[in-house]
Amino acid sequence: MGYRIGIDVGGTFTDYLLLDERGATRAHKVLSTPADPSQAVLQGLGELAAGVGLSLPDFLRRVDIIVHGTTVTTNAVLTGRVARAGLLTTHGFRDALAMRRGVRESFYDNKLAAPKPLVPRRLRLPVRGRIDHRGRELEPLSLDDVERAVAVLQADGVEAVAVCFMHAWANPAHEEAAAGLVAGLMPDAYLSVSSRVLPQVRYYERTSTTVLNAAVGPILRRYVENLRRRLAEGGFGGALRIMQSNGGVTSPEAVAALAASTLLSGPAAAPTAGLAALRAHGEDGFITVDMGGTSFDAALVVGGAPSITTSSSVSRFALALPSMDIVTIGAGGGSIAWIDDGLLKMGPQSAGADPGPACYGRGGAQPTCSDANLVLGYLSPSFFAGGSIRLDAGAARAAVERGVAAPLGMDVVRAAHGMYQVMNVNMASAIREISVQKGWDPREFPLVCAGGAGAIHAAMIARELGIRRVLVPRDAAIFCASGMLRTDLKHDFVRSQAGVLGDATAAPGRIGALVDEMAAEADAVLQAEGIAPGRRRLSFALDLRYRGQYHEVSVAASAGQLREGAWDAVREAFHQRHDRLYGYALRDEATPVEMVSVRLSAVGETDKPPQVDEPRDGEDAAHALKGSRAVFQPDVGEFRETPVYDGDRLRHGNRLQGPAIVEKVTTTVFVPAGFGLAVDALGGFLLEDTTTETQR
Repeated sequence: MGYRIGIDVGGTFTDYLLLDERGATRAHKVLSTPADPSQAVLQGLGELAAGVGLSLPDFLRRVDIIVHGTTVTTNAVLTGRVARAGLLTTHGFRDALAMRRGVRESFYDNKLAAPKPLVPRRLRLPVRGRIDHRGRELEPLSLDDVERAVAVLQADGVEAVAVCFMHAWANPAHEEAAAGLVAGLMPDAYLSVSSRVLPQVRYYERTSTTVLNAAVGPILRRYVENLRRRLAEGGFGGALRIMQSNGGVTSPEAVAALAASTLLSGPAAAPTAGLAALRAHGEDGFITVDMGGTSFDAALVVGGAPSITTSSSVSRFALALPSMDIVTIGAGGGSIAWIDDGLLKMGPQSAGADPGPACYGRGGAQPTCSDANLVLGYLSPSFFAGGSIRLDAGAARAAVERGVAAPLGMDVVRAAHGMYQVMNVNMASAIREISVQKGWDPREFPLVCAGGAGAIHAAMIARELGIRRVLVPRDAAIFCASGMLRTDLKHDFVRSQAGVLGDATAAPGRIGALVDEMAAEADAVLQAEGIAPGRRRLSFALDLRYRGQYHEVSVAASAGQLREGAWDAVREAFHQRHDRLYGYALRDEATPVEMVSVRLSAVGETDKPPQVDEPRDGEDAAHALKGSRAVFQPDVGEFRETPVYDGDRLRHGNRLQGPAIVEKVTTTVFVPAGFGLAVDALGGFLLEDTTTETQR
């Protein structure tokens, strides 16, 4: 077995985890290059090669697989730098993209304006032709309309075309005919066809997702082609896999065709990494958080299964493809402090990688979270990134003084502590959004904390939420990169099938035929990717709702239940799920349960890196003590001389008591008073709060 590499491209840092032939791992980070992310990718690979004493070509020739998560598509939408796209849509529905769902996003903000559609009205072109919800043709497709629309798009320099017709999920014939004509007239254009992207009901969500796919398709395709070319020129001949939003990986060819599947791929590997990190503690339910330089991501895992949603949004544009249910906020080490009508705010604006926080000494002047952490003593100016980056404490103090302390009329330390507290409250709110608002008590779960900046804040966030245990994994700073090496191939399929459970529409024979059809399609895809039959897992689910409801609830169902029509068991599972989410269930027969769609998740199991337990050492951690420094202690509101431990010298079984600082090359852990820290068998740090009474 050769080298295996996980790469996570973030807004501030690009993270790597290298797994060598012996199963040993090495973490690495480089500053991202937003203008061309592949530049940082190759730079980091070169540094990894040098670290093992090889030239880049010799190193890449020994790499079996690279699993790559990217924010290329996400950043394109967030910054508005998307491809010029056009939309062919059913006559009379030209403005559906602008009208959206017609529901106010913020109920109490009547001034909130919808974002401008990704396709301007002049490029949203109507086409005559109509298919009804049963798939019957009511009006033939006008190919003349398609040709006229293509002429308009060509004249405007469009590089991507979205095709979305009414009820194409029931019968894709019109869309396929239009797509064939567009492909012939615009062979270089990126084609996004709704019946291929998302064959399900709900016209606006289907249109928005198809347009998002078109808007980022050319960008991702260019990036992937450029990356593959540069890797091949460097000598790489192994497999390249791309992380998807649904928590699985797939081939570059597959994501190039479905670019929107990567819109939330950045943090999607965190739940997989969390499951591996908690193996030593026998847990399969947890909350995972990842705080990097730009953002903070939170996700919930229950019973070993991450939450999946089909109602995401990116920059307020609807995305209905299955994706990890992850809450992302602008809260990272580079989050900028600002004053709004006398109130201190943190983020979502970020100093990013260039120029970065003021303390980086790269030209940044605005006060950031990292500057506050340096002022408070949580970060060491001489040991940041293992000493490879020297932090400027004077610049950090000056930025906090100028941007926060002076405007609010307080001293620098109090201002920095205020910044720290606001960051913690913001992140705790994100955790409540993925737990409390989904019917789960966060106190029931341990908190798995990742990201280079996360472990400084994790214990105080946990205390804010009443969470008693926090795990900082050994590879916390490159958490998603490590998770990517443990991720399976995954593909999602959906078919809309409306009807009441138990009536003729949901007859066992009809649903069974649909299940067989979807399973055959999934098997064909996995077979093409070289997955043996014994390593394929197919999981079905139904989108269900009470009659009269607007939103559905996804409920797992076995293929056998669907083929045999075991609707009583499925209905009861829906009642229980609905009760968990919304606090009630309508089990009386007067309120029928409706089926909206059938879903299939097809997984191809991959080889996972081995996990080797470290030999147990004694509890005494004195051998790792490397000194002390003045650190601000929140419980007493002042600086105290605090022991500092070398986290890379701590061993399995070692224990220490807060207050303390634990420094590793890639991350720093703040252990407040009242918390103890123990090193687990996988080299992770388990923090336990002995002052919080938690109802278990």
